[in-house]
Amino acid sequence: MAKNEEIDNPILKLLDPENNDPITLYDENEKPVEFEQIALIPYNEKLYAILKPIEKMDGVADDEAIVFSFEEDDNNEDQLLVVEESDAIIDEVFAIYNKLLDEQGAEEEK
Repeated sequence: MAKNEEIDNPILKLLDPENNDPITLYDENEKPVEFEQIALIPYNEKLYAILKPIEKMDGVADDEAIVFSFEEDDNNEDQLLVVEESDAIIDEVFAIYNKLLDEQGAEEEK
């Protein structure tokens, strides 16, 4: 992978613990959409990303974020970010995230 591809690769950005820059993904019309990185959450042997749209997005409230799952393409060669559609998984990912926030808050109070 070329260096400029690495810089633009949203998955590499998400997996880089030093990188908090916005992530650019493309919608079904190939329109770029920028997201703020909120968290990476492992759950049931899969990795999920919680991302918040930076600009107003249809169907997403200003205080909402979207859960994406890391998936492999059909050839098992490249990773993709796919919007998670299972309400049960979304709820569990947010529950884990909220628990981590609570634990972090408790640690900071010490």
